[in-house]
Amino acid sequence: MRKVIIAVAPVALDVAEKIERILSPEETDDVIASYKNGASLVHLHVRDKHGRPTEDLREFRRTLDLIKKDCNIIVQGSTGGVSDLSLEDRCVSLNDDRVEMGSLNMGSVNLGEAGYVNKLSDIRFWANRMGEKGIVPELEIFEPGMINNVLLLAEEGVLKPPFIFGFCIGFKGTLQANTHNLQFLVDSIPAGSPWGYVQHGMKDLSIIAAAIAMGASVVRVGFEDSVYYAPGKVGKTNAILVEKVATLIRDMGFEVASASESRELLGIKF
Repeated sequence: MRKVIIAVAPVALDVAEKIERILSPEETDDVIASYKNGASLVHLHVRDKHGRPTEDLREFRRTLDLIKKDCNIIVQGSTGGVSDLSLEDRCVSLNDDRVEMGSLNMGSVNLGEAGYVNKLSDIRFWANRMGEKGIVPELEIFEPGMINNVLLLAEEGVLKPPFIFGFCIGFKGTLQANTHNLQFLVDSIPAGSPWGYVQHGMKDLSIIAAAIAMGASVVRVGFEDSVYYAPGKVGKTNAILVEKVATLIRDMGFEVASASESRELLGIKF
C-alpha cells in the first residue's frame, strides 16, 4: 500500500479571511494536534513573537521544545522568507539540531510585487550548510527552469541524489495551479525522484487529490498556504486541514505515512 506524507505549514504570512489572528510561532498545540491527525512533517520559519523574520533563535527553539515534548514530527527549517536577512541569517534554523530537513529554494522568482532572490551562489551556500549538518534538503521548484539548477548543482557535486523535489505553484507571478503545469513539472524531473506539492491560495483540495493520484510523496496544507479545504469552507485550525487531507488520502485507497515511515521515505537518518 502506497504511503503519502502529510506536511503542515502552520504559520500564516498575513491575516487571512475569517481567521481572527496570525498564528504565532509559539502556539504549538495546533501543530501537535496536526501530528495526531496525520501530519509527520512541519515547515517552520524563524520568526519573533510578532511573526517577523529574525535571526534570533530563542523563539524558534522554545517552539521546538514545546512541539518535541509531545510528538515526534519531522521539523523542516526554512531558508526562505522575502526579507533583508543575510545568507547566514536565512539559514539560521539549520543551527538547531532538531531540524532534520531544510527547504532549499532553487532559484529566483517574482512573488506578487516582490522579487524573491535566490542566486546560484546563495543556493550553494545553503546546500553546503545542509550537507555539513546532515540535513536533508527539499528542493523547492517555483518555475521549470529551477529544475535545471538542480541538475547543474548536481554536476558540481553540491547536490547529491536522491533528490526530493517540492513543487510550489499558485503564487502570484509564478505558474498557475492546474494539473497541466503540475504534470509538466513531474515529467521534467529525473525519473523516480520523490516529489511533494504545495499550492498557495488553494480554494479546495482538488489539485492535491490530482497530485496524490500522480504519485506525490508529500502533500502540504496549512495556514501559510491557505485556510480553505473546499469552496467557502474554512479550516479553523491547521489540524482540521490535516484531517481533511488525511481522509482524502485514505478515501483514494492509500495510507498516511507515520513519522518513522516518512523519515525512511525521505532518507532522513534516525
